[in-house]
Amino acid sequence: MSHAPTKAIVCSLGALVGQLALNGAAHATDPGVFAGKTLSIATHTAPGGGYDLLARLTAQVIGRFLPGDPRVIVANMPGAGGLRVFNHAARLAPRDGTYLLIVPQGLTVHEPTVGTGMQASLRDMSWIGNFSKAANVLVVWHTSSVNTIEQAKQSEVSVGSTGPASIDSAIPLVMNSVLGTKFRVVYGYEGGSRINLAMERGELHGRGSNTWSSYAATFADAVRGKKLIPLVQVGLSKDAALPDTPLLTDLVRGDPAKEQIAEFLSLAAALSRPVAAPPDVPLERLSLLRDAFKKTMNDSDFQDAATKSGIEIDPMDGAETESAVMKMLLTPREVLAQVKAAIEIAK
Repeated sequence: MSHAPTKAIVCSLGALVGQLALNGAAHATDPGVFAGKTLSIATHTAPGGGYDLLARLTAQVIGRFLPGDPRVIVANMPGAGGLRVFNHAARLAPRDGTYLLIVPQGLTVHEPTVGTGMQASLRDMSWIGNFSKAANVLVVWHTSSVNTIEQAKQSEVSVGSTGPASIDSAIPLVMNSVLGTKFRVVYGYEGGSRINLAMERGELHGRGSNTWSSYAATFADAVRGKKLIPLVQVGLSKDAALPDTPLLTDLVRGDPAKEQIAEFLSLAAALSRPVAAPPDVPLERLSLLRDAFKKTMNDSDFQDAATKSGIEIDPMDGAETESAVMKMLLTPREVLAQVKAAIEIAK
């Protein structure tokens, strides 16, 4: 039996790997890859929220780790729960490594369960890294008549959301189905800071999702004044600052169907602040961006600024982030059907 086709494939793969190595070496010696260019870091929120703060802290540092030391700016593009900025990044943004996006967290749930409105797949994006694996927390304002998850099963609780595709919509809606709570999601807010203001004004009882460290950084007075009451956490592990606030996975323990739903949502929460470039960024540019992101996460100036701002950094590298996203998209159909049904029934 001839092995010529196999040998040809091996040779072709070897040539490809060799070419990639040469390309990487060429760029490693080229100090001007990003010289004279502007790197944009986009977010789906208005100025003032946790996503925006992370983008601005990163913008102050990451350019130093890219050849040519490009100028770095932040682009705020709120709307449609993150679909507006995602579609811009996927379809219209430059694919030369000069555009990064902090991907709206809720899209990792929205694509495999609903998918409407997305003009590209998350699997097509060029994954750079993830800022944090911190759990997401559903909170209510201290003046709300509800201050436990059990009370939320008895009384309606209004929570703000940036749009149907966002994680701050998915979490309370799924909880309605698996826990029997009565969260009512109110859409249309441009970002977390607007939802926080609505809670203060009494327009909302609470907020569907955010990390506790983000609250500590962007809503510090409310955290210090104990004006935010955490009801439940969604993630792979508890936030160290909230040891007495239950995890969603703990609340459904013993019910296999509900456990699968909770585990799916918890993995999505672990992809708390993922960063990507548009599809088809050249591999050598992607490697440079991944390396720059990793060095930024380890940079003392960045870490000091994050600590002073109250932002918790618990990063994933580019390969880990890509693997987690793909795992979400490969979730068994029967589990996705249960999550979709939970959201639709809750609506």
